Amino acid sequence: MTTTIDNATWHRICALEDIPVLGSRVVKSTAHGDIAIFRNREDEIFAMHDKCPHKGGPLSQGIVSGRTVTCPLHNWKIQLDNGEAVAPDVGCSRPFAVKVEDGTVLLQL
Repeated sequence: MTTTIDNATWHRICALEDIPVLGSRVVKSTAHGDIAIFRNREDEIFAMHDKCPHKGGPLSQGIVSGRTVTCPLHNWKIQLDNGEAVAPDVGCSRPFAVKVEDGTVLLQL
């Protein structure tokens, strides 16, 4: 189901409780490719392209810690809020707007 708010299209993805704390869920086959949605210990939600900027590793299978996820292939740390690799590494995984309303995770595409 989609909702348009302030000229932005938000897609209902799942209930917040469907994403494990320190885990992720993947939205597959979007026009933008697979998108990973992450939840940290503080119940903050983040969304980004499910590919590490280094070698394309599946970030959704990485370890979430604070506001970063560690790629399972080569241990690159990626910032969840903006998709940028943590120095000394460089690169970016495209972030997407995501929010929670009434316990439902919404993704803007």
